[in-house]
Amino acid sequence: MSWRVDGVKPERMVSKARERRRLVTTVKQSLRDLRVQLSVLNHQVGTRIELKDVDLDCLDIINRHGGLSPSALARLAVLHPATMTGIIDRLERGGWVVRDRDSADRRLVTVRAVRDRNGDLLRHFSGMNTLMDELCGEYSDEQLELIADFLQRTTGAGREATDQLAAD
Repeated sequence: MSWRVDGVKPERMVSKARERRRLVTTVKQSLRDLRVQLSVLNHQVGTRIELKDVDLDCLDIINRHGGLSPSALARLAVLHPATMTGIIDRLERGGWVVRDRDSADRRLVTVRAVRDRNGDLLRHFSGMNTLMDELCGEYSDEQLELIADFLQRTTGAGREATDQLAAD
């Protein structure tokens, strides 16, 4: 006699649980592979435009968030303010950002991207952008919504894990 739980044989339940674990493991491994590949791509781009990986990350943050104070940028990048000074110096020397000083209080500084340089940056990512457009074209709108939701939630999980590590 075979016992059933809600009409499902226990062997089938174990098989489904194993399959689920395998799928979750595959997703996690794929995310790790993606992280490495994007890191390699960013490193290649950074090498071509003479920026360190962390400089490129900070430039991306500035481009996405607009003008930021150095301390706000340090918080978003989870970097020490002294480290941020060196990064901003390199970005400014390379012509990627400018420091705008408040006319009323010269101590207040906003770091903003030099928009004329974005074309240089985008040109190096054009191959990836084209490939991503082609890849996304293979999915329905509903599938893209699911993928976007998954990636946004994964980013949130990464942010939360980072915050937990920073608090320890």
